[in-house]
Amino acid sequence: MLKPLIYRLGSEPKLSLKRFLRGLALFVLAVIFIALGYYTHFSLQIIGLVILVTAIFFAAWGYVGIFANRFAQVLNNSNLNANDDPDLWK
Repeated sequence: MLKPLIYRLGSEPKLSLKRFLRGLALFVLAVIFIALGYYTHFSLQIIGLVILVTAIFFAAWGYVGIFANRFAQVLNNSNLNANDDPDLWK
């Protein structure tokens, strides 16, 4: 039940990396807005917080896809190694 979800989430690692990098770029933009709002008008901080929520969403979505891709590779390798000789003392 969990394997198909992992395979589906990790099926497009390049798209997941793009999502993660977009989230990271939005995070930097949000930090800039929050810092500018500290020195100028407070409304820039609110805009920065809205951007920050969006950035966290995209970065988390991308990171989950990257992690699922790596975990799917581990699952594939464990299935391949399960068919090998079970002697662990070689």
